[in-house]
Amino acid sequence: MTTTLSVVATPGFADYALLDSGAGRKLERFGKFVVDRPEPQAMWQQAMEPGVWLRSNAQFKANKGEDDDDGGRWRFDKPLPETWPIEVLGATILCRLTNFRHLGIFPEQLPHWQWMVDRIKDVRGEKPRVLNLFAYTGAASLIAARAGAEVTHLDASKKAIGWAKQNQAASKMGEAPVRWILDDARKFVAREARRGRTYHVILVDPPKFGRGPDNEVWDVFRDLAPLLIDCAKLLAPGQASLVLTTYAIRASALATHALVADCIDRPARIESGELAVIEQSGKRLLPTSMFTRWQATDV
Repeated sequence: MTTTLSVVATPGFADYALLDSGAGRKLERFGKFVVDRPEPQAMWQQAMEPGVWLRSNAQFKANKGEDDDDGGRWRFDKPLPETWPIEVLGATILCRLTNFRHLGIFPEQLPHWQWMVDRIKDVRGEKPRVLNLFAYTGAASLIAARAGAEVTHLDASKKAIGWAKQNQAASKMGEAPVRWILDDARKFVAREARRGRTYHVILVDPPKFGRGPDNEVWDVFRDLAPLLIDCAKLLAPGQASLVLTTYAIRASALATHALVADCIDRPARIESGELAVIEQSGKRLLPTSMFTRWQATDV
C-alpha cells in the first residue's frame, strides 16, 4: 500500500496572521494585538528586522526552555485587555493570554473547520450531528453550530468549557444547539456507543498527556487507539467523517494514517499529512501539527 502525505496550509484570516518566524519563535497578530511566542520548529532565521519583533504587544517566556510545556509567563510593556475578540467563520472567539502560551484558538485549524462545514452541508435527510472531543474553547463547536449542526462539545476542563460558553455569548449564539459536556473522552464515547448514538462528524484533538475531571490519566500512545475504535461505532451510516489532529508527539503522520485506517474498518477516503500556517510574506510554511481526515465512501 502506498500512502501519500499532504500539506494543508492556511494564510490565516482577517483577524489572524503569522507575521514572521525563526530562531525558535513566531510573531503573530490576533486581532489588533501582536504576540511573540516560542515555536521550536521555526529553525530558520527571522526575516523581519529585530525592531518589528520588539514592538510586539506581548512576549512569552517558557519556564525552562523554548520547547517546554510546563508553562511560563508573558512580558509586556503596556497591559493588554483581559480578553479581546477575533472573528472566524461567523464565530467570535475571545483571546486571552494563558500561562501555557496559548490564546484560546489554534488558527492553523481553519482548513479543518472549512472541511467540517462542507461535510455538514453534505448531510441529507436529517439534522447533522457533530461530536467535538477535547474541544477546548469551542471555536469548532460554534462554527459547526453556525453551519446548522447539533453539536456535542466535550472537554475535561471546567475552565475551558466556561471559556467556550463565553465565546458562545460573544458570538450571540445563545440559542445554538450545543451540548456542553464535562467528562473524560474515553468514558463518554464508550457510553455513547452503548446508547447507540451516532454522529456525522467527529473531531478528535487530543493532548499527548492530560487528566480528566476525575483525575483520569490520558496518554495518547496508550489511549488513542481504543478511543478511535469506540469513535468508529459512533460514525453514522453512510454520511460520516472524522478529523484527528495530533500535536507535539514523537510520531509520524504515517502512523496516525495507519492507526485510523486500522481502527475504522469501513470503505473511506483517508488523507493524512501536516497542518501549516503560511507566513504573511507567503514564502515559508510553519508546521504546527499532524492530521488525518477520514471520510466514508460507503454511501
